[in-house]
Amino acid sequence: MLKKVLVLDNDPRILEVMEEVLRYEGFEVKTFEGTDDILPLVKQHKPDLLIIDYILDGVNGGEHCRRVKNYPVTCKLPVIIISAYPKVFQSLGHYGCNAFIAKPFNLSVLMDKVNELISSIPKMRINTQLNGY
Repeated sequence: MLKKVLVLDNDPRILEVMEEVLRYEGFEVKTFEGTDDILPLVKQHKPDLLIIDYILDGVNGGEHCRRVKNYPVTCKLPVIIISAYPKVFQSLGHYGCNAFIAKPFNLSVLMDKVNELISSIPKMRINTQLNGY
């Protein structure tokens, strides 16, 4: 069974590259340019890992990460935050993410981190009862 990665970034070019690389490496990939609430996407697609850009239209990636990490059903889901503004991210805290990668990034660095996080955390089954969020 393919491992699933959900990618959230407001730049369609980044989404295209990430989708291509992750698919080439054997992952099932779902990409989105934005959302006001990441939990329904997680419930629907049941990813093994999230990659979230920090700067998004509306809710920032850090807040999406915090929401995932604060919800009991998804709190163990690995999250990588990416950003072209690492100083801003570092000054605001880590939001509970498992990793941070600065843009522009080397694709091999990204894949090493993706593989490390997916292999270190057993498959989390997203409970179909994501009520109350």
